[in-house]
Amino acid sequence: MTMALQICNNALYFLQTWISPSTRKKGMIPTIVKSSAHMLDGWSKLILSGESEVDVQKEFHDLTADVISRTVFGSSFIEGKHIFEMQTVQMILAGDALRSVYIPGFREKTAITEKTGGYGADLLGLMMSESKQQGRVNVKCNASLITEEIIDECKTFYFAGHETTSLLLTWTITLLGMQDWQERGRREVMEVCGNHNYPDADSLSHLKIVGMIINEALRLYPPVVRVFQTTSEPMKLGRISIPAGIELEILILAIHHDPALWGDDAKDFNPGRFNEGIAKYTMHPMAFMPFGAGPTICVGQNFALLEAKIVLAMILQRFYFVISPTYTHAPLLLPTVKP
Repeated sequence: MTMALQICNNALYFLQTWISPSTRKKGMIPTIVKSSAHMLDGWSKLILSGESEVDVQKEFHDLTADVISRTVFGSSFIEGKHIFEMQTVQMILAGDALRSVYIPGFREKTAITEKTGGYGADLLGLMMSESKQQGRVNVKCNASLITEEIIDECKTFYFAGHETTSLLLTWTITLLGMQDWQERGRREVMEVCGNHNYPDADSLSHLKIVGMIINEALRLYPPVVRVFQTTSEPMKLGRISIPAGIELEILILAIHHDPALWGDDAKDFNPGRFNEGIAKYTMHPMAFMPFGAGPTICVGQNFALLEAKIVLAMILQRFYFVISPTYTHAPLLLPTVKP
């Protein structure tokens, strides 16, 4: 338990350092834009070749894998494909894959290391630089990492940060393909970014409707439908007394669809409910928690929301889309909500 908590704290510390405003502007946003543009160029070629349908779930799966490989590990989906292939076969083997692909001697042999003595500005480089300084005491956060901890962090970001964001994008596109909010989002993107300018750090903050659309997709189809918490001491939830050591299952999907919290249209796609913020629409502070809440909230939520906003804005810039007539709406409730 102590080690698990330390790893979690390390992840939070490194993410906060790595996802600072200067990093977003200089490296993260341009990298996400580049990966997205490559995917959308492929869509344009499909249209020109006469194709009229695209499997967005597969496209977003590859896109988010490429984004997280580039931004977190300075690699690419192609270079990291070995990891993802092993993930689909057996998750337990992914540690071996990461260890063989990224850790031993990988960064030491790069030109960056030879010239500057550093390991790069991505998250892996930050963790490896810190691990080399374990001799000094970091009184601020005790964030030094050993190799096994670095591998654990890599697995966390590959498995949690990749699939959940691809599902968020898939459900968002699916909902917009059925609703009139697609045009509202497109008008906003055109006003803020124009026809050809890619989103940047400044324009993203002005995409309010795009953010509302993403939040409503997260409400209706949260990537993770439930989370578990264990009571460390006796406590009370309302009128219910709960002993220590009891595991509680929190049904995020049920909370997000509760008419008592969201009104009679709780099952409808209505991004307008986020127009003035969640506190104005529903007064319960826990009514909306697609990334969990409290000390165990997902450390990658800001990264996921940033990526989703960029990708959605770029899609709205370039394409009109509708649901394929062959699509059957049948959400599959696993640890994540899959179409």
